[in-house]
Order: sequence, then C-alpha cells, then structure tokens
Amino acid sequence: MNQYETGFIIAPNLSEEETSALIVQMAEVVSAKKGRMIRQDLWGKRKLAYPIKRYQEGFYVFFNYEGTPVVPAELERKFKQTDPILRFMTVRKSPGELKQGKKKEKTLEPAPAPAPAAPEQNDEEGK
Repeated sequence: MNQYETGFIIAPNLSEEETSALIVQMAEVVSAKKGRMIRQDLWGKRKLAYPIKRYQEGFYVFFNYEGTPVVPAELERKFKQTDPILRFMTVRKSPGELKQGKKKEKTLEPAPAPAPAAPEQNDEEGK
C-alpha cells in the first residue's frame, strides 16, 4: 500500500457545521475504498496567496492516509463534484520520505569547548 498526503481548501463562507460535515464526508471516502487514515490536519482559516473564486481566505485541511491508487482517485473525483472545494492536491510519499520520518533523531554531542586564548601582551606594559 502507498502512503498519500492530500491537501484541500474549503470555501470560507460555510458554517462550522457544514465545514465539519464536508471534512467527515471526505474522510469517509478513504475508509470506503479500504484505505487507512493516518492523520488529519485541520489548519483552519488562512489567507490565500492569491484570490481563488473571489475568496481571499480558505479553510485548509490535510489528510495523511495509505491505500491503493483508487483512494486518491476517488477523493479527487469527489473534490471536483463539490463546489465549496476551492483547490486540492495529492502527493504520493516516496519510500525514502517514509523511512526518514520513522528514524529517531540522532542526538548531537556538544562540541568540545575551545581552549582559552592566551592573554595578549602590549609592548607598553613590558616597559
């Protein structure tokens, strides 16, 4: 099974209940196509980089899931049919990215402290 990340932007004119219902509806597509949801990231309303359909902001949502290629294809089909979805993008994560995410971070040992510098002597002090 492949791992995917899908991000989509919902129009800001929906109420909180409508937005929540839309997110749940899209999440159900993953389980309906025998995929497994790993994580949902809800960023909330953010300003868009440029106007989309005359909206200046949108509600950002990210799904991390695994499944067959049928899952993102069905999600994208649903996105195209749903008017409040302004933009969407799906990325298949490569095996290298998956291994990097699972590795524990190495603890860096502190560098040895530099040796104290010898005090400089002025010629005038010696006179």
